Amino acid sequence: MLALTDATGRRSVLRLMTNEPWKAHGFALTEREASALQALEDTAVPAPTSLGLDAEGRHAGVAAHLMSRLPGDPSTEVDDVGVTAMATLLAVIHEVKPAKPFRTYESWAWEGKRILPAWTKHPGSWLRAFDVLAEEPPSYEPTFLHRDYSHRNLLWSRGDIAGVVDWVETSTGPAWLDAAHAATNLALAFGPDPACAFLERYAALTGRDLEKYWLVMDAVGFLPPPGREPMFGSATELNRLDNWLHDLLRTA
Repeated sequence: MLALTDATGRRSVLRLMTNEPWKAHGFALTEREASALQALEDTAVPAPTSLGLDAEGRHAGVAAHLMSRLPGDPSTEVDDVGVTAMATLLAVIHEVKPAKPFRTYESWAWEGKRILPAWTKHPGSWLRAFDVLAEEPPSYEPTFLHRDYSHRNLLWSRGDIAGVVDWVETSTGPAWLDAAHAATNLALAFGPDPACAFLERYAALTGRDLEKYWLVMDAVGFLPPPGREPMFGSATELNRLDNWLHDLLRTA
């Protein structure tokens, strides 16, 4: 991700797909992000504007997407006001009706990941989670999804959300899968309290009944593929994931 300023002073961001595994899928990812930003242009969602697409890498050498640069900065803390803002904005995103549906969501908890982690203190909960995911998923109303919605992909300015970035995984799927991903990320970064508060606010705002299946799917999706280390490496984060999954199954 490169921050650019042209001769007129206009600021932009250039995404270059230089690293694997994203490089191999760069065409689809950058094309999907550009389409998502176009679908969001006339909505209340504070997303960047797509300025140029080089999905085939003819000019940049790799798949590339040029976008406007939004104000704001990432936040390393999320308080109660921030949790409410996150839930409110996700409800707005889920009301978007693109002219053409995006691809159906992909589960990140594929079968090859469903291996009991060596670091767990709750092996029974993980085994139960794997059994849950072996069943057919519940029916759902197809919804426009960010698909990687979390505090990590939000820009904040003076306590408000100024931007939502990273739309390469935009999909159509169950609304609770987006909410689940935001909650898992909050649980890993800050513990269960803000994660649970976020889910409660989202449910209250949308009137949607909480569906634990999607929360379980998202939590299991954080396990690494066989032979790889977790994307997050601290003992604190592993412990929080372990406890989050355990609590989800205990209250199911």
